[in-house]
Amino acid sequence: MRRAAGVHRVGRALRLLGLPIGTATLAVEGLVRRGVGQDPDRVRLDLRRRNAARTRRVLGDLKGGALKAGQLLATLDALFPADPDATWQRTLADVPEHNTVVPFAGLEPVLEAELGLEWRRRFATIDERAPMAASIGQVHRAMLSDGREVAVKIQYPDIAAALRSDMRAVSAMTRVAATVAPGLALPPLVTEMRTRLAEELDYLAEADAQRRFVAAYRDVADVVIPDVLIATPRVLVTEWLDATPFVEVAAVGTQEQRDRAAALYMRFLLSGPACAGLLHTDPHTGNYRLTDDGRLGVLDFGSTLAMPDGMPHTFGRLLTVLRRGDADAIVAGLRDEGFVRAGADVDAVKLRDYLAPFTVPAGHDTFTFSRAWLRSQFSRINDPRDPEFAVALQLTMPPEHLFTHRVWLGCVGVLCQLEATVAVRSVVERWLPGFEAA
Repeated sequence: MRRAAGVHRVGRALRLLGLPIGTATLAVEGLVRRGVGQDPDRVRLDLRRRNAARTRRVLGDLKGGALKAGQLLATLDALFPADPDATWQRTLADVPEHNTVVPFAGLEPVLEAELGLEWRRRFATIDERAPMAASIGQVHRAMLSDGREVAVKIQYPDIAAALRSDMRAVSAMTRVAATVAPGLALPPLVTEMRTRLAEELDYLAEADAQRRFVAAYRDVADVVIPDVLIATPRVLVTEWLDATPFVEVAAVGTQEQRDRAAALYMRFLLSGPACAGLLHTDPHTGNYRLTDDGRLGVLDFGSTLAMPDGMPHTFGRLLTVLRRGDADAIVAGLRDEGFVRAGADVDAVKLRDYLAPFTVPAGHDTFTFSRAWLRSQFSRINDPRDPEFAVALQLTMPPEHLFTHRVWLGCVGVLCQLEATVAVRSVVERWLPGFEAA
């Protein structure tokens, strides 16, 4: 762990900075190789694969906030351009499931500190090979002395310092970005992100959230959430769940399996506030499974947001306003909710068109999500040459909406990975207060 999450702050920053520098270096190499007559297509393929592999390795080694960013990108892999052989798609899909594993010896001090020097007596067996290495900790399969199979999640030593380092780097970058696009209101968002990431470090809080979800969904036949058995600030032991990761469902699942996984996933994310009083705010594929009998498995509850009164009406109202054709009403509604700054002169039609990709699925009884659809929607939105891109810079994201919209965007990204057809409108009508279909 000293090599992975405990890397010195400057070293972490240099490795992250090395990603764009490395990309630029590869671009120069490509120019040289094509200039001496090498096949352009082969050169591009080689450079793309090397760049993707290097990015994946750096994010996996650093863990912490860097890997969190990789997990977010993994939900939106369709947005990576110029990827005809799906190099980036495969690389990013692997991020939530397979990362650099910390040797078990590096984690034993955490087990001793949290469970006592005789911690091994709690377990009949423990597999020291980790099947899952995530951003803040890694999971080992074990068996309790009473014979129950369990997942033992152990927090990386020094991960708190690594996260603080990453957030300082992000803060610095966003302060610069905010001077270019002040409407983005990035510093408050970073503050919100820092608060949420700090909460993820507390496994007792995660255990409490998981228990609340377990209680809320215990009688829901098509959702399974492992029970919490042991919890300390840095060690969490839960029931083991045998099921297929969403990454595999997306890659090799039948259309029926992908449609079912997508429907259960979307309903779970939107129903959490009403059922458990919590919004699950980490929608990436690594947290979700499909069991052999067709149930949704949910594994990680480190990132949640308290919503004791259910999902705020704001989000449903926004979707309703955005779906209506009256561009001026859209601007007025967004201004009322704080998304358009007072006094900002916004082109109502361009703003309506800019936000259309976020509202299209909710306007259909059923909708077929795909990477091609998501890529086509975002290609113009992210193009600085498009007039609608300038409209985006006039929007602001109130901090209280950060994770609601992260969940919605992440949900759409995962549904597109699954290439699934989902009955969207009935789910949105049921679980989003304030949403009106007509």
